[in-house]
Amino acid sequence: MRVAVVQMNSQENKDANLRQAESLIEAAVASERPDLVVLPEVFTLMGESRDAKRLAAEDEGAGDAWKLLSGLAKKHGIYVHGGSILEKAASDKLYNTTFVFDRAGKQIAKYRKIHLFDVTTPDGQSYRESATFDGGSDIVTYKADDVTVGCTICYDMRFPELYQALAKKGADVIMVPAAFTLQTGKDHWEVLLRARAIETETYIVASAQTGTHANGTRACWGHSLIADPWGLVLARTGEGTGFASARIDIDYLRTVRGRIPVMQHKRI
Repeated sequence: MRVAVVQMNSQENKDANLRQAESLIEAAVASERPDLVVLPEVFTLMGESRDAKRLAAEDEGAGDAWKLLSGLAKKHGIYVHGGSILEKAASDKLYNTTFVFDRAGKQIAKYRKIHLFDVTTPDGQSYRESATFDGGSDIVTYKADDVTVGCTICYDMRFPELYQALAKKGADVIMVPAAFTLQTGKDHWEVLLRARAIETETYIVASAQTGTHANGTRACWGHSLIADPWGLVLARTGEGTGFASARIDIDYLRTVRGRIPVMQHKRI
């Protein structure tokens, strides 16, 4: 299976962001011939306005982003892991939600981000994701052909117990769509992703936002990457928009797990 990560620079214009996503997916499909394409976190809107976020939010199965991803999956006969979008909730908050579509365009998985980003970065910027979002609670995997895929989003990567739970559920690949901040990303992004790959002995596929957002007040690190179960980076993008791809080799994954059978050695 070949997987492609798409790196975007989403802004506070949903229509323009959807056009950007479509263009990059089309280019990745033409160039890389992937079986599965992954988009970044909140690819439909990157901004500070709560009103804009609520206007951009969608109901499952009914919004423009959902329909676009379903249509592209069916058009190209690929799996589309839809990064995440803003999903409407019963409360006055939203969910940060991944929707996944199979080769026929059918939705096969939904994951709501569990860990919410309530931090202050080294440059003094404050992020309070819980002011806008409710967290999910379900640990989600799905099948893409013969490959079992686990779902996470961005800040989830700092919680290895989630990745251990996904590995226990049989994940061969774990997705990490992200909008990782520039300040934390330059020091932590690759280190954390490679660590999650090594400790779970899975492929880690991380598709990121890049550049500035919200009228230049926020910045994302970019550097989307795919790491193998040994922790080696197989493919990566730079700082601009674009895509990269790598092959998921299940035979190699089994070889790594045979050499160091960490799941069999667990005692806690």
